[in-house]
Amino acid sequence: MTWDDAVEEVLAGDLTGALGYRTPAGGVVVQAVAPIGLRDRARGRIGFTTSLGFSKKLERIALDPRVCMAFHAREHGTAGGTLYALVQGKATVVEQPSDAERGHVRAQATKYLGEARTGAFWNRWLREYYRARVPVWIDVDRVVTWPTLDCAGTPVATGEPLPDAPPEPQAVPGKGVGPRLDVARAARRLRGTAHTLVGFAGADGRPVVLPVTIAAADAAGLVLTAAWPPPPGGRRAGLLGHSYREKLIGLRTRQYTGWLTVSDDGTMRYAPHTEVGYVAPPNKTLLLLLNGMLAKRGVRAAARTAPPASR
Repeated sequence: MTWDDAVEEVLAGDLTGALGYRTPAGGVVVQAVAPIGLRDRARGRIGFTTSLGFSKKLERIALDPRVCMAFHAREHGTAGGTLYALVQGKATVVEQPSDAERGHVRAQATKYLGEARTGAFWNRWLREYYRARVPVWIDVDRVVTWPTLDCAGTPVATGEPLPDAPPEPQAVPGKGVGPRLDVARAARRLRGTAHTLVGFAGADGRPVVLPVTIAAADAAGLVLTAAWPPPPGGRRAGLLGHSYREKLIGLRTRQYTGWLTVSDDGTMRYAPHTEVGYVAPPNKTLLLLLNGMLAKRGVRAAARTAPPASR
């Protein structure tokens, strides 16, 4: 599996990507990640970094390695143009990177995100942050591209062919499909971000992440519009709204799981069920202080919940 020069420019230049991974119930979670240019064209793989403190995400990827990465935003990166690239494959988490692998990730992070802070205080405060950050490699099976970032037009697939039909509707959850959160508040929060994307399982089970717009909100959920044809019926889906600044200093993200319904007239409505999010300060010192604290907390929590044999 390989890709052309236009896709290579996007993979090398985009500062952020949207990761989609499967849930045990058949849905997809969408998260913003930092690819920092991790890719190996000759071996047909791309990568991103994550923290070992995010144990739920890593557990789900271990259970079902089918993932996708949507390269959907050009701000503050080096890639130009309007190509939307959806990369699908199988992920492997490198939980114990070698010194060479850590050095490569550190060099790439410096290139894309700026110099790391060093010194007696920072070395101690960021110890878990740097040690807990590991690479995740995706062995690519398919690259799907659209000529514009709104995914209008006919997609072009390289690698495995696209399924011939849209995914079948999924079974209704036991708790129902209606909203479980304040829909109006979710709409306000998502509209406060620059990018909104929805993720769901395709007909072959692989996650798909595509851009949407919040058109309206009512008691039944968020009304979404898109330039691509949504699959008919109902299904579990993830929704991500996020914004970022230069070198990812200053982040805003809202992440939802819920139920996506496409009615017979083509109306797409999303009922949010769960929500997480955060706002990172647009100041590198404050951001690193926050990252250090969260990394320490995440590593300690992961150690408490790990089985005795792995501690």
